[in-house]
This record gives sequence, structure tokens and C-alpha cells, in this order.
Amino acid sequence: MRIYRNPPKMNWEGLLERPGISAIELESHVRRVLETVKKDGDKALAKFAKEFDRVEMNAFEVTDAEINEAVVLVDPELKKAIMLAKANIERFHAKQLPAVEVVETMPGIRCWRKSVPIEKVGLYIPGGTAPLFSTILMLGIPAAIAGCQEVILCSPPGADGKLNPAILFTAQLVGIHRIFKIGGSQAIAAMAYGTDQVPKVFKIFGPGNQYVTFAKQHVQQNGVAIDMPAGPSEVAIFADATADVRYIAADLLSQAEHGVDSQVVFVSTSESLVDQIQQEVDRQLDLLPRKELAQKALQHSIVMLVSTEQEAMDMLNAYAPEHLILNCANAALLAEQVINAGSVFIGAYSPESVGDYASGTNHTLPTNGYAKAYSGVSVDSFIKKITFQQLTEEGLLNVGPAVEVMAHAEGLDAHRHAVSVRLADIPTLNSTKPNPWPSI
Repeated sequence: MRIYRNPPKMNWEGLLERPGISAIELESHVRRVLETVKKDGDKALAKFAKEFDRVEMNAFEVTDAEINEAVVLVDPELKKAIMLAKANIERFHAKQLPAVEVVETMPGIRCWRKSVPIEKVGLYIPGGTAPLFSTILMLGIPAAIAGCQEVILCSPPGADGKLNPAILFTAQLVGIHRIFKIGGSQAIAAMAYGTDQVPKVFKIFGPGNQYVTFAKQHVQQNGVAIDMPAGPSEVAIFADATADVRYIAADLLSQAEHGVDSQVVFVSTSESLVDQIQQEVDRQLDLLPRKELAQKALQHSIVMLVSTEQEAMDMLNAYAPEHLILNCANAALLAEQVINAGSVFIGAYSPESVGDYASGTNHTLPTNGYAKAYSGVSVDSFIKKITFQQLTEEGLLNVGPAVEVMAHAEGLDAHRHAVSVRLADIPTLNSTKPNPWPSI
């Protein structure tokens, strides 16, 4: 980990730069995959399964028999943990469904907004070095609460051509039964363009590496919506002298072990913690099965010593981390100053891991600085909001003249006429008329 002591503000952006690979390399690889799948469909998927996953397959959809077999294989303790997490996530997300509120903007004019589920959505679940069955909870549960009609799931197969049993168990638990053994940018292409086996969807969700992220951004240009441009995972931690260095090191490593392109950032006002952190990270690193991956991530990770809490918060808001941990004496107060972050963990006993799995919040979050403009996944991500308006004769009499004036000023006389032709037919209002509003 690189350590910087009181760097000037003008250097923050450069020091906090995320790791990446050549955009030229990304574009060349991903465009080849996307164009081939768009052109050749399932034939291309079989080709890429052999090339990238080292597995021969021509049928990609998981069968009911495979799902039933997987359910039996999952350890009962893991099933129990997944069901606990499911309950918490459902409880938190169920409160996000907005109620319809009708607003009478002026007499005779009613306006309202209705949430309508996106009909067809696709979920991408990373496999690779870690089968992220927890992401199925984070995406499948809000999709179900929103009421999406068709939900499909893609995840890369293992060397045996199968998906991890925990992925299949979790998928069926949240009501997803169309599951495909497809990974990487070819999975994004299949969901975006559709093939004989894989249905085309309207919006694609899910985290992934930089290839997956680039593929999602590319298909978005072709009319398929995506949740956000989320890429490799990251965490930033602020701690003061009251924090336990063991907790800090554990939290840093919990993100570093995601992959070689993950990034962790530690900011502190305590010189003692800054001096201790590398030794503690090294001690805990030696105990990890995924030591090699975490070690590579730590090579482009950062420790910052700053003079004040305010300087720390300014730096962290500039970085806009996916996950932000505040492990300090007045964590709740500092949390009020957060304006750019995907999810915030307040206090010494709020490790980022609980948000990844079971606290109830969503772990599909904006990375790479996109927290400055994007939110994490929620029920809102799976719905469209359609506005409605309904006018009575009185309403059109009240607002129509203003519309005529504005349309004329913009030179749009057909707009003006659409109002004028109606106003000419409206008789003088009779105040004794019954309620003109039918039920909405």
C-alpha cells in the first residue's frame, strides 16, 4: 500500500486515481464479443464458452433437474443464512414502493405519477473466482417487489459446465427460474440482443469486471438500459485514534480480496494508525485463502494521513467511494457530511461485509467515482414512473389561455390550436354541476 502524509489538495485527484486497463484493449475485446453474439447468436455463445470458460456447451439454460439437484447440495447452515439475509433485504426494499399521490395543480387539473415495473430484466451474477450468490438477493428481491414480469439470470459456468449450487438455490428462492450458464461480455450481449435460447431484455443489472462494465455501457448506446456503470469493487475508510487497527485492516482486505482490480483507500487523522496499518494488513493477509488476489489489489491501494476530519471528508467526497466506512468517535455526525458515496457504514461495529450480505441495504452500487451522480440499485431501479394528467372543462379554462400564449410565443401554432378549438366549445361553467372526476 502506498502511504501519503498530508498531500496537498491539488494532488488528491491524481493520488486517488482508480486502477484500470487500456481502453483500447477493452474496446477491441468487448466489441468483438458483442458483434459476434449479435450476428451469430447461440453459435457465438458456444464459441466463447470454449474460449473463455474452457467448457464445451451448446445448451445454456439450466434445467429444473439441475436446480433441484443444487437445492439438495447446499449446506443447511448456508440455506439458513441466505434466508435470513433474504428476509432483511425484503423488509428494507418493500418500504421503497411509492404510493400514487394525485396533485390538483389548480382547480380542474389533476396530475399524478404511477410506478410501472419494467417488463423484462436481465441479471448478471459474477462467478469466476467467487460465485456471488448474494448478488441474486440484491437484484432478484427488488425485481420481485417491483413486479417485473420476466426476470432472467446469467452467470459464468465452472470447468464442469455447471453453476455453483448456492447460485441456483438462491435464484429459485427469490423466484427466478430462467437461468443461463453464460458469463462475461457475451452474457451482456445475449441479454441485450437476444438469441434463440436467451430472451432479449429491456434493462440489464449486475456488477462485473471492466469487460462486463464496458459491455453494459456499449449496449446502452443501442437502446438497452443498464443499472449503472459499476465496475471493480472499492472501499474507503476514515478512522481516528479511537479505532482498532485490526478492524481497519480486516475491512480493507474484505474488499481487496474481490479481485486484482479492486481498490482500497484508508484515510486517517491518526499518525499512529497510519504507521501500524501496513504491518496489520500483512499479518491478516497471510491468513487469507485469496491472498494472491488481495496482494495484487493492495499494490494500487492507498493510505492517506490528513490533518483534520474536515479535510478527510472533503477528500472522501471527492473520491466518491462505492463503500464508505466511518470508524471514528463521531461517525454519525460525519455521516451527515457525506454527499458522494454508494453506501455508508457508521461506527466500529458496522463492517462493510454486513451490507454485502444481510443488513438489508443493496450492495449493487456505483463505483469508479460514479457515486457523484448515481445511486445504488433499489426497487426504483426496476420500475418506470409514468405521469398522468386529467383536465375538466374548468381546468382547461383555467390553464388554456396561458398555454395559447406560450405556444404562440414559441411559434408552435398547432399546439395553440389544440387548446383553442376546445376552449371555443366549452360553455360557461355552472357551479352546480356534479363532481366531474371519475375514479382514477
